[in-house]
Amino acid sequence: MRNSQGDAALVAAVAVVGLVVVRQLRTRPVRRVGSLVAPVVFGVLGVAGIAFGVASVVKDHPLTALPVALLVVSLAVAAGSGAIRARTVRVWRDPEGAVLRKGTAATTGLWLASVGAHFGLGLWIDHAAGAGLLGTASLYAYLAIGLGTQNLLVRGRAATL
Repeated sequence: MRNSQGDAALVAAVAVVGLVVVRQLRTRPVRRVGSLVAPVVFGVLGVAGIAFGVASVVKDHPLTALPVALLVVSLAVAAGSGAIRARTVRVWRDPEGAVLRKGTAATTGLWLASVGAHFGLGLWIDHAAGAGLLGTASLYAYLAIGLGTQNLLVRGRAATL
């Protein structure tokens, strides 16, 4: 029997990741604050998700060091992949003087690889925890850190133009 709540969560996660990737491919202005709104929203959802994930583990047994260490590794991978992706985003000044950004095919490929890495690490976290959904529930924190890192570095590149 299939879990309809799990299916709905998977559909929502795919939709959110899809929206993030599609937005990367659009030409958009580089804004001082606007590029940090999505990472902040994802960060709030990420904190809630991790709290839910921890609660889902500790209701059955204590949380051990291995899943926590793997979660830290996962979030470090998010930051690293965000830094790498930032270098693939085109940044330029248009004739009117506005600074624009647009992701490339490499940006998309790196997003997909990054989400795949999170999925794999999430499964490992959940397996190491022995119960609960800590790895799965950390998706929004992963997106917040990865997208936040990428956006900060793109903004830094834009500032040099």
